[in-house]
Amino acid sequence: MLNLLKAINFKESISVTLILFSVIDILGSIPFILDVKKKYLKIESAKITLVSGILLFAFLFIGESILKLFGVDVQSFAVAGGLIMFFLGLEMLLDITIFKHDTHTQLSSPIVPLAFPLIAGAGSMTTLISLNAEYEKVNIIFGILLNLLVVYFVLKSSNFIDKSLGVTGSIILRKFFGTILLAMAIRLIKTNIIGI
Repeated sequence: MLNLLKAINFKESISVTLILFSVIDILGSIPFILDVKKKYLKIESAKITLVSGILLFAFLFIGESILKLFGVDVQSFAVAGGLIMFFLGLEMLLDITIFKHDTHTQLSSPIVPLAFPLIAGAGSMTTLISLNAEYEKVNIIFGILLNLLVVYFVLKSSNFIDKSLGVTGSIILRKFFGTILLAMAIRLIKTNIIGI
């Protein structure tokens, strides 16, 4: 455990955490979480967080093998991931819809719309592969764990956070993380284009 903590580069870990936080956008998803809560009456925060974690870690460790299967190198995928992150940042910053979000699927359990595709969706999975090209795995693991803690906390106290932030607070937070995501996406594209 001590060796693991020594191996963590906290600057890298914070960068990874912020990128994933921006992509997952759990705070921006509070209105959707509340809507799901009304439909299903109860949200199992721990179960949803656990399923999200399994999906994220699975993609972190076997995502590269999946790419090799299709003959795609990590740098090319990182550039593609950077472009997706860039457009996600634009969505957040300009309040426009570029990607189609299927938020009206009627299912028997809230695990599917919340764990996948909301938390561990295409955006976060693509981002993990992209981050793998630039950051050490231990720092990515740390970043995922921090995000899962935030996800659990938000799911557990979504009603309280919604009342505390208000409409203006949610908008400001979304714009702020949209700007961070755009800057990091540009950096990721620039670094990996040189590699290609």
